[in-house]
Amino acid sequence: MTKLRIGIVAGEASGDQLGSALILALRKHYPHAVFEGVGGSQMIAAGFDSLFPMEALSVFGFVEPVKQLPQLLRIRRGLKQHFLNNPPAIFIGIDSPDFNIGLELSLRKKGIKTAHYVSPSVWAWRQGRVKKIARAVDLMLTLLPFEADFYRQHQVPVTYVGHPLADKLALETDTDAARQELGLGVSEFGSGSEGQHVLAIMPGSRNGEVELLAPLFLDVAAWCAERLPGLQFVLPAASPERRTQIDQCLAERPNLSVTVLDGDSHRAMAAADAVLLASGTTALEAMLLKKPMVVSYKTGWLTHAIASRMLKVPYVSLPNLLAGRELVPELLQHDATVEAIGECVLSCLQDKGDAGAQKQAFHDLHLQLKCDASAVAAEALMHLIDA
Repeated sequence: MTKLRIGIVAGEASGDQLGSALILALRKHYPHAVFEGVGGSQMIAAGFDSLFPMEALSVFGFVEPVKQLPQLLRIRRGLKQHFLNNPPAIFIGIDSPDFNIGLELSLRKKGIKTAHYVSPSVWAWRQGRVKKIARAVDLMLTLLPFEADFYRQHQVPVTYVGHPLADKLALETDTDAARQELGLGVSEFGSGSEGQHVLAIMPGSRNGEVELLAPLFLDVAAWCAERLPGLQFVLPAASPERRTQIDQCLAERPNLSVTVLDGDSHRAMAAADAVLLASGTTALEAMLLKKPMVVSYKTGWLTHAIASRMLKVPYVSLPNLLAGRELVPELLQHDATVEAIGECVLSCLQDKGDAGAQKQAFHDLHLQLKCDASAVAAEALMHLIDA
């Protein structure tokens, strides 16, 4: 009896995590299936056969992919030939759209069913890409509801599966427990009392982000500390390289005391009364943790000039995009000044405004995203495989 074959390509750590959960969910329907392609340690632990090292696909930015282009093209040709010689019941590209969409297109032209898990931000910019996606996939699996609406408008078969982070994180956050674990003070009156305010600072995970945002965010911290005595700061460094950058910034500010962590961003945000962060998935995590936040971002002037012309959505942060309104302040580019950001941070920390309504909105969005994403994705793929 021929075993069912399922091809998967994940190009980075987040995709490896999604892929491992998806494999386990699919095995409930196909216990003897063979899973192969490209994946990392978590997928391999789930019984996956990685034909190439995932690290070879984990390149970011504009320059690095160009440097690695010959190797990336060689891997893609190798995968295409392998799957044409050994046709899977379905091929699933997980994120990494620049690599996977082209591979999906090639395989679908040869009659192999294809799906893509995690939509590229085609709804936000370069919307013309949806035409290629429509030719490349039999099914798009999206993590966010407004993404599914976009694909339906463009007649691309789509299933909204919810967000794995919403499945992972509890509906209620134990702030005091997180503070105790990090050694941050918790008063007898509980978190958020006078002298016990904590701000989490999240300047991004990439070199360029931290280079631009860490000095700005630390200047904001110093500005806030002058106005709110006893304010504590916690800053998780995404990697050893980012830790070096952050330590250098702090060395230039000897009067500013910040607890710097190696990773542990989830615990840092859980321990905080509010979060100052760069836009991205971090904003979604802060929302799921029910934390007031200020979103701020800056890029080089040329990148900003290009991106601002291409952007097709009114907001950049996921909480605002999900709500369809400004739930959290966004201070971008020229508006990202120390004083403007600082005023918003103090407002969050001192519970000004309608904090109760905001927390309820975060709770409602959490429930909307909490769908058991891996199981829903597996169910949708099963219908496509068995069709």
